[in-house]
Amino acid sequence: MKSYYIGIDIGSACTKTAVLDGKGLLLKVSAQPTGWSSADAADNVKERLRLEGINLQDSLCVATGYGRVSVPFAVKTVTEITCHARGAVWLYGCPDLTVIDVGGQDTKVIAVRRGKVSDFIMNDKCSAGTGRFLDVMSNSLGVRQAELCELASHGGGVTISSMCTVFAESEVIGLIGRGEPRENIAYAVIDSIVKKVASQAKRLNANNAQVCLSGGLCNFNYIRTALERELQISVLSEKRGQYAGAIGAALCAADCQRE
Repeated sequence: MKSYYIGIDIGSACTKTAVLDGKGLLLKVSAQPTGWSSADAADNVKERLRLEGINLQDSLCVATGYGRVSVPFAVKTVTEITCHARGAVWLYGCPDLTVIDVGGQDTKVIAVRRGKVSDFIMNDKCSAGTGRFLDVMSNSLGVRQAELCELASHGGGVTISSMCTVFAESEVIGLIGRGEPRENIAYAVIDSIVKKVASQAKRLNANNAQVCLSGGLCNFNYIRTALERELQISVLSEKRGQYAGAIGAALCAADCQRE
C-alpha cells in the first residue's frame, strides 16, 4: 500500500493539490497560481511536496484539469468532470448532486446520480459566466473578486444585457461614466453570472437533486445565495469545495492502488 494518494488539478488560473494518507484520510490541500506554464506549475507542486516530506516514490498521483497532461509523475490523467463529481460526493456526503463548477475559462454543471456522472453541460466557447468574466469585471471596477461580491450584496436595480465579455465590459464602463454607484454595477455583474449559470443548471436538474458548488466560487457566499434565489433551491457550499477536483483526483489515485 502506498503512503500517499495525491490529486493535482491544474486549472487555467490556479493549481490545486490534495493529499490523502494510506487510509484515505485527507491530510492537506493547497493552491497556487498556475502561471503561464502548466509544466512549471507541476514542478512547483512536486518541489513543495518534497519539502513537506511527501515522497513521490511512496505515492500514487493522478492529474486532472486544463493542464493535466503536463504532470509527468502522474500515473494517470482523469477528466475534471469525473474528478469534480467524485470530490463533491466525498465533500458533501451525497450520491445524488447537481455540481456547479465555475472555472477560470469554463463553467461546468454536472449531474451525479448514485455517485456517478450521468450527464453534464460545459460552457467553454464564451467567457460569460466564468471566473475570467468575474476577473475582467472586477478589474474594471478596481476591486478584488471578494470585494465585488460584497459590493453586489448591497446593490440592485441595474442589469447588464450583453453576454459577451467585451461588450459587457463596455456596458460597465458606460455605467461608471454616468455615475452609477459601484454597488449597483457589482450587483449587475454578479446577476449576469448567476443567471447564465442557473440557466445551465436548470437544464440538468429536472429531478431537483441537491445543488452544490465546487471550485473557486465556493468562497463567495453572495454568489451562493444569489444562485439559491434564482434556482429556488438550496445550494450547498464548503470551504474545501474549491479543491473538489484535486480531492476527486486523489480518490482516483487511491483507486489505482486497488486496480
